[in-house]
Amino acid sequence: MNNLYTQAVQELSSAVGQIDDAQVDAACRMLGQARHICVYAGGREGLQLKGFAMRLFHLGRSVSVVGDMTTPALGQGDVFLVVCGPGEISTSIALIGVAKAAGAQILVVTAQPSGRVPQMADLVVTIPAQTMADDQGEGVSVLPMGSLFEGALFVLFEVMVLKLKDSLAISAEAMRANHTNME
Repeated sequence: MNNLYTQAVQELSSAVGQIDDAQVDAACRMLGQARHICVYAGGREGLQLKGFAMRLFHLGRSVSVVGDMTTPALGQGDVFLVVCGPGEISTSIALIGVAKAAGAQILVVTAQPSGRVPQMADLVVTIPAQTMADDQGEGVSVLPMGSLFEGALFVLFEVMVLKLKDSLAISAEAMRANHTNME
């Protein structure tokens, strides 16, 4: 059983080790300068993204999640962050169209940069990891379906939080003060 842990961690390490840090730095600049950040992803990718949205809030950023009743209209100066591992999901395409028409910048995180969704973006961050788009055949991950991409998202987002914390000069105490007291 320990071999499965080791194999999973090695695969995650390989995936995040291939992320282009220049893309990540550009994404952090975009998010750091945004008037408002709105995020969208489906399924388990969406769960990872909601965790990142929470940390953006802890960093003092104005942030919302598509589908929440308090999500404001997007416009100039805003960033719409979409995670679309397989590169094409119809809901992402539709929402990007709305955000672009309103003047928001589009940031996409994907495993398939040649997909239709990343092609609509102003900036793309690529995580070279298996998703459900390529989870069959020879040489697939020990992790099922899109779990490799989803696990790598967690690591990417935590590194982005660290980079934003530094660039925005936000203290750990300030982040903690932004945490809810309604738990």
